[in-house]
Amino acid sequence: ELKAPVLGLYGGADAGIPVDTVEKMREALKKAGKPSEIELYPDAPHGFYADYRPTYRKEAAEDAWKKLQAWFKKHGVA
Repeated sequence: ELKAPVLGLYGGADAGIPVDTVEKMREALKKAGKPSEIELYPDAPHGFYADYRPTYRKEAAEDAWKKLQAWFKKHGVA
């Protein structure tokens, strides 16, 4: 019942959101035919974008930011 496109940016080393859960989300979106993109950063933990935390991963965060900006532009938000 989603009404908006979905962009998911996940850390593969996130203990709170297991990779199999991310894959289930990816499959559900695919089956629903909804515009979506799921990016999994294999070595990134939860909070990889938070530059004030020890979990910060610069390379993944910078890539995720670029993907987010492109996603918003593609879908008319920015």
